[in-house]
Amino acid sequence: QVQLVESGGGLVQAGGSLRLSCAASGRAVSSYAMGWFRQAPGKEREFVAAIRWRGGSTAYADSVKGRFTISRDNAKNTVDLQMNSLKPEDTAVYYCAAGILSSQPNDFGFWGQGTQVTVSS
Repeated sequence: QVQLVESGGGLVQAGGSLRLSCAASGRAVSSYAMGWFRQAPGKEREFVAAIRWRGGSTAYADSVKGRFTISRDNAKNTVDLQMNSLKPEDTAVYYCAAGILSSQPNDFGFWGQGTQVTVSS
């Protein structure tokens, strides 16, 4: 089992920045890739970014490339999502997940409870 706890959400004006953090614990957590997904009201959950614990390979959704950066701290077992130049359309509940390096939610078997990010215009 893997336990994931997100933190760092909040309200920010358009153009601002937020940093989300995901604390991971449990068996063999370092064998998984870690991902961030988001879900806005009335929309499907969508991929944001992912990273491997080992090697640090990353992947990003086109909509966030150049604005968001995913990183990991192997010693602390945390995965962060630095979000810059935020737009109102980035408003969503953001979820941390553990699975394989993929953009598909079904490839992630463990999920956090989510943290709300609201970007005002």
